[in-house]
Amino acid sequence: MTSGRSGVRAMVARWRGRDIELKTPAELEAMRAAGALVARTLAAVIELAKPGVSTGDLDALAEQTIREAGAVPSFLGYHGYPASICSSVNEQIVHGIPSLAQVLAEGDLVSVDCGAILEGWHGDAAVTIPIGAVSAADLALSAACEEALHAGIGAVQPGGRLTDISHAVQLACEAAGRRDGVEYGIVAEYGGHGIGTSMHMDPFLPNFGEAGQGPRLRAGMALAVEPMITAGDPETRELEDGWTVVTADGARAVHWEHSVAITDDGPRILTLPAD
Repeated sequence: MTSGRSGVRAMVARWRGRDIELKTPAELEAMRAAGALVARTLAAVIELAKPGVSTGDLDALAEQTIREAGAVPSFLGYHGYPASICSSVNEQIVHGIPSLAQVLAEGDLVSVDCGAILEGWHGDAAVTIPIGAVSAADLALSAACEEALHAGIGAVQPGGRLTDISHAVQLACEAAGRRDGVEYGIVAEYGGHGIGTSMHMDPFLPNFGEAGQGPRLRAGMALAVEPMITAGDPETRELEDGWTVVTADGARAVHWEHSVAITDDGPRILTLPAD
C-alpha cells in the first residue's frame, strides 16, 4: 500500500526529526518471512485472476492465504480500509477496493497490492496482472513500471541517499518512454515508504527527483519501493469512496512494488518467493 506525502522498537535512529528503524540481521530475516508470505499470496492471486473472476474473489483468496500461514492482512482495517488487498483496475492507480460486483474482463489490467504481518513484521508488495489478452501498449506500460522498480532497487545502496532511488526510478521511466514512443506519467502524490514494525514509516520515498538528497541509506533500513506510472497525464483524483485513486484523464495506470532491505552488500529484496 502506498504512502502519501502528507516506537515499537528500541533500536531506532533519528535523522532530522524522522524516526527510521534500523533492523538487526535477525529482524530482517523475520521481515523476509513476512515478505515470502506476501509473494506466495500474490502468486495465488495471479493464478486466480482470469476473465469472469471478481476482485472480491481475489481478496478472499488473499485473506485466506495470509491467515492460513498464521499471519494477519496488513491492509484490512488500516485507517478503516475494508479489504485485505488493493485491486486497482485499468484507470485506477492505487487503493482500489475489491468487490464481488467488479468482475474482471478480457483485456483488463489489475494492479494488486498486498501486505501481511507475520510475528509483528510487515511485508508489502504489488504486481500488475494482465487479464487474458491485453494490448501491446498495456504490456509495454506494465513492463516500463517493472523496469523502473528494479532500477530503483538497484539504487538501494548503503552510503547513498534516499533520492538516489527516486532518480533511478525517474530515469528508467523516461528511458522506457523514449523506447516505446510514449510519454509515461510518473504519479507524484503517492510513493514508497519505510517499512518494518509498521507498514508505513519514515521516510517517504518519491518516485522522481534529483539524486543525492534526503537521509543517507544505512544497512538495516528497509524500504517499500513502488513506482506507479500512467499511459497519459499523471494527474490524479480520488473517488468518493475515499480510497480509490484514478487517473484524471482516464488513461490506464500500473503499479509494481517490493519491500527491500539495505545490507552492507547492497539491496536484498524481501518480497521474492521463498525459493
